[in-house]
Amino acid sequence: MTVTTDPKEDLNGKEPSQVIEDNDDGEDDVAEIDPAGTGDAKKKKKKKKPKKKKAEQSDPPRIGLSKLFPTNVYPEGELQPYKDDNSWRTTSEEKRYLEKLANEDPQTTYQNIRRAAEVHRQVRAHARKHIKPGMSMIDIVENIENGTRSLVEENGLESGVGFPTGVSINNCAAHYTPNAGDTTILKQGDVLKVDFGVHVKGRILDSAFTLTFDHTYDKLLESVKDATNTGVREAGIDVRLGELGGHIQETMESYEVEVGGKILPVKTIQNLSGHSIGLYNIHGGKSVMQIKTDDMTKMEEGEYFAIETFGRQSLIIQRGHVVDSGDCSHYAKIVDAPRVPLRLTSAKSLLKSIDKNFGTLPFCRRYLDRAGETKYLLALNHLVQQGIVQDYPPLCDQLGSMTAQFEHTILLRPTVKEVVSRGDDY
Repeated sequence: MTVTTDPKEDLNGKEPSQVIEDNDDGEDDVAEIDPAGTGDAKKKKKKKKPKKKKAEQSDPPRIGLSKLFPTNVYPEGELQPYKDDNSWRTTSEEKRYLEKLANEDPQTTYQNIRRAAEVHRQVRAHARKHIKPGMSMIDIVENIENGTRSLVEENGLESGVGFPTGVSINNCAAHYTPNAGDTTILKQGDVLKVDFGVHVKGRILDSAFTLTFDHTYDKLLESVKDATNTGVREAGIDVRLGELGGHIQETMESYEVEVGGKILPVKTIQNLSGHSIGLYNIHGGKSVMQIKTDDMTKMEEGEYFAIETFGRQSLIIQRGHVVDSGDCSHYAKIVDAPRVPLRLTSAKSLLKSIDKNFGTLPFCRRYLDRAGETKYLLALNHLVQQGIVQDYPPLCDQLGSMTAQFEHTILLRPTVKEVVSRGDDY
């Protein structure tokens, strides 16, 4: 837009005004009006203040989410409507009102789990691109945990890591994270399960994926991912857990893989399961098995669940079965731990440190090292023996088998199911 003035027009005794002319370079041209009409008017450029750039995540991710989401409103997960007898919930005014109340309550707001989910998505996006054969397990987990702590803006028990980063490989299905001094190196032929958590005010986001570095195990990964998505799709309010396990099993075991020139079915690992998630309590009390059972327990409105599935391929055609194997790294204080007298002074001191740093959130020996604890194994084992702390050793299938895992956290809202951990990757 250009505004001009005839010098012969009456200026009402005022000083010559300025004319603003638009310029393509984003700056304003300021022109003095020449009352004599000589054409000698000069143009001066008035600089505009530069616009603030939108904050962007760093590489590796280390910028806290409050810088990227200053309004503290975080992306909603994937929404899946309830089916059949619960389809009425989608348009129910009463259920919508209950959701509004839940979101306005600082204790139940969905923003906490969505914040944790966004941290998980950004951290895992970097991990999936940068994890490569030749890296040490220590480097892999520390990169993930450093990113998690930075993005969630770790603050005591208010926000931080949800549980130790699992990097179980090959026949080991779960609960392996390296202790200090572990020199394990990721190899080209490994099948790596990456399972890590984020929590905000005790609301834990639990999600996992599997990485391989050749195409040998593509069908195994495809079957497990499909089984997890089946579990997510079929889950819902009033769904019976035993029936849900049947849907998961049917999907996973419909796949076949080639092993040693033979075509074999993928099998579920029958004694691993998904679970409900409570506040500061990763295993909330309900289990989602991967096989059909007689469990009549129902999923309920407002509950959070980790829908996770584990599959295995092996020359031994049978369902997988994991057992405790190897040095323990994972621990957690039991939610309703008994109050018992502790005879070891070191155990009393360690328990205080656990209460202060982790509460009932799972931890590992590396986290105790980070908290400044030393020479604590005797005290830690004493707490386990007294039933105050639960140990979680690595869970491994038969040697020679290969295992895979995928996992999502879902929220059973009053009106809709929200897959809070869903991303573009899985």
